[in-house]
Amino acid sequence: MASLHQTPFSDNPVRAVLLLGCRILLGLVLIAHGWQKLTIIGIDGVAAQMARSGVPVPTLAAIVAATIEFVGGICILLGLFTWVAGSLVALLMAGAYAFVHRGNGVLVDNGGWELVAAIGVAALLLALTSPGDLSLDQALSAPHGRPRRRGRRS
Repeated sequence: MASLHQTPFSDNPVRAVLLLGCRILLGLVLIAHGWQKLTIIGIDGVAAQMARSGVPVPTLAAIVAATIEFVGGICILLGLFTWVAGSLVALLMAGAYAFVHRGNGVLVDNGGWELVAAIGVAALLLALTSPGDLSLDQALSAPHGRPRRRGRRS
């Protein structure tokens, strides 16, 4: 009898490739947003935007947001410390929703919450499941560089 955790992709090489694709896409989006905050807009510009939105301690919040997006994006892309990076990104996106996007409707072109929700949910799913077999988390936890098998969850 199949377990409740089993899916058509459980313990399947396709699962590892799909998780890798999700991590690459999410990681690139986060890196781009973090880089934008760090270099294009700059911390002072991001802090000013956050202050206008009512974010407490906007300079600290800008530094934290830029760092989590940039470093978290790299970690998610590589599948390194994925549960930590995914959890921090999900919390950051919850804060972005609460302070900036909540009252602006759904669509991102009106400042809505659709992008932060999609990023937050994707990050949370990676944090709660696994980065997959094609990840540094998996490689570093396995003896002699071989992916470690953990039952049906890979």
